Amino acid sequence: MATPAWVGELALRHLDAAYNLARWLLGNESDAADAVHDAYLRAARGSHTYAGGDARGWWLAIVRNCCLAKLSTRKREMRLHVADGPRVIETLRNAGDDEVADHLYAEQCSARIARGLHALPAEFREALVLREIEGLSYRGIADVLGIPIGTVMSRLARGRAQLQRALVATTMEGSHGL
Repeated sequence: MATPAWVGELALRHLDAAYNLARWLLGNESDAADAVHDAYLRAARGSHTYAGGDARGWWLAIVRNCCLAKLSTRKREMRLHVADGPRVIETLRNAGDDEVADHLYAEQCSARIARGLHALPAEFREALVLREIEGLSYRGIADVLGIPIGTVMSRLARGRAQLQRALVATTMEGSHGL
């Protein structure tokens, strides 16, 4: 049976969002690419189940389900590899290269946020990624996750609070070395 053209067009149109979600949920690019591919195959096989409405939400829900399936079969902890930024930044500042040091400092901040997101429980992380990175509405997130809007709001609030506490803690730890 041939894949309906609209499934391929939908997947291609929202490929970046699908990949971003998968990468944040799985913590690694290779697994994310595999999950998005698996999701495409599932979407193609299950295209007859699409009942209309938010096609992007339908697609991202399939991607999420593929990621959750991968996570349930994977028993090892996700790892995030981050460069040792503080020493490099200090070395560059001492050398007088403020532009490069500022760029590395921004990368260090991004790495802290990424570590903080990865440390969150999955239900908070996926809600934050869908809202803050992918820009989905609360209704869209509720549809993708299959939960009420009130639960979305709660997860976002709790996830933001936990992320903020983690960032404050790592900033205070890092400030001693700079």
